[in-house]
Amino acid sequence: MGRAFEFRKARKMKRWSAMAKTFTRIGKDIVMAVKEGGPNPETNSRLRAVIQNAKAANMPKDNVERAIKKASDKDTANFKEVLFEGYAPHGIAILIETATDNNNRTVANIRSYFNKCNGTMGTQGSVEFMFDHTCNFRIPAEGLDVEELELEMIDFGVEEIFADEDGIVMYAPFESFGTIQKELENRELEILSSGFDRIPQVTKELTAEQVADVEKLLEKIEEDDDVMNVFHNMKDNDN
Repeated sequence: MGRAFEFRKARKMKRWSAMAKTFTRIGKDIVMAVKEGGPNPETNSRLRAVIQNAKAANMPKDNVERAIKKASDKDTANFKEVLFEGYAPHGIAILIETATDNNNRTVANIRSYFNKCNGTMGTQGSVEFMFDHTCNFRIPAEGLDVEELELEMIDFGVEEIFADEDGIVMYAPFESFGTIQKELENRELEILSSGFDRIPQVTKELTAEQVADVEKLLEKIEEDDDVMNVFHNMKDNDN
């Protein structure tokens, strides 16, 4: 199995905070998708993907429809996607994806977390190059041969494919998202969920005490309402 498999395995072990936080993130994704391509999922592929993820997270249909309606209102503020980079204690690289309607607030908050936890906020490009920006899709495994599917999907950019207890997962470079989404839809294969990850090219092993220092910073960052995803290159000791 490749790095994507190990990365996903490690992520599954981690807490992914309360369902309410997940719904808030999906709500922001809906706003950004609607502002970008309109409220009709038939003609807005980004919105289609977000609705699939909402379903996978068991977000009630009413909530999704309400969010789409709200996003269509021109008075609703749009969220800007901003990437932050920096180092946690012990040289651990951190990438933070945010969606914010007030960049000054978000910058100030993120900087304060780094300062309080002996980290350093970096400049643009200071750690991003250490991570591969990837996209992923999950589809049901029923009636599919993973090896056969892999051979067919390589032409569309898929680099890694594996089955787990929840279906078949495919990983590809970030740029291949639209091509793969279109091909899966053309084949009438149900997309259970999709998303983006930043997989560290090299991970760094720390002692239990050092891990605790890094976790302290990660928890502060993850609790922030503007934060969508946090990635780091600390080796997962549970594997």
